[in-house]
Amino acid sequence: MAQIFHRSFNVISRLTIFGGLFILAGLGWFLYVFYRSSYLTNSHVAHVQPVPFSHQHHVGQLGIDCRYCHTSVEESSFAGIPPTKTCMNCHQQIWAGSPMLAPVRNSYATGEPIPWQRVHALPRFVYFNHSIHINKGIGCISCHGRVDQMPFIWQEHTLLMEWCLNCHRNPENELRPLGEVFNMTWTMDDQATLGQQLKEQYHIRDANTLTSCSICHR
Repeated sequence: MAQIFHRSFNVISRLTIFGGLFILAGLGWFLYVFYRSSYLTNSHVAHVQPVPFSHQHHVGQLGIDCRYCHTSVEESSFAGIPPTKTCMNCHQQIWAGSPMLAPVRNSYATGEPIPWQRVHALPRFVYFNHSIHINKGIGCISCHGRVDQMPFIWQEHTLLMEWCLNCHRNPENELRPLGEVFNMTWTMDDQATLGQQLKEQYHIRDANTLTSCSICHR
């Protein structure tokens, strides 16, 4: 019987098979990187805000405590956006006529809230409570990064489920004394030892409980 295909097709078929495997592997790697990229997660993306508020200036340079603006963070699931009145407590005397702060003055005069762009946005099927984390010794920096060094606020981490689970499996790596929760510059040389002590002191639940679906999906 005459040969239908030329012998070169054997080489082509091998290259196609092995090439297809490399293409699939490359596609898988690309999807893995893309899924965690800033394009999808919005991490390290500074949003354009109606007023260019600088945490670096207010927190890092002036030393304003997080709770002065985010008043409900210790007792509510939401950190809260400060009302314009909070801004005007200072800016009625400081930079009172600055054109940059015109939206703040207009908001204060009319009662219309400033349309801030939300930076940290979790899916609707995820439940997150600020107060439980704060009152169990998780510092602001663990989730939000060094906001005292951010001229414009951005999302420090991906907020993907795997990121949350890494902390819930090993909470002792992030625990700190309650008095240092809002301290951006606090460090501990022996975090492993302190973390274990605080885990017992704060009655942190075991990893199986903390990684249960019902903890975050309610």
